[in-house]
Amino acid sequence: MSKLPRGIRREKVIKAFKRAGWKVRPTKKGKRHTVMVKEGEQAILSIPRHKVIKPGTLRRLLEDAGLTVEEFLELCR
Repeated sequence: MSKLPRGIRREKVIKAFKRAGWKVRPTKKGKRHTVMVKEGEQAILSIPRHKVIKPGTLRRLLEDAGLTVEEFLELCR
């Protein structure tokens, strides 16, 4: 089991989820989270608009998306 990287930037997280088939849902200006949805999935990912995503938050996002750490790291490459 791979460890989650520390200090991963929000843009990189969003790009990895896009590669996994998730799309950014338009939100009103000024919202504090980026919302992502996937066709055929019940889950909605809500990514905080911080420069860096904390490991615990990232782990919860991966759980909600149904991805393993290894799959996520592969999508980041």
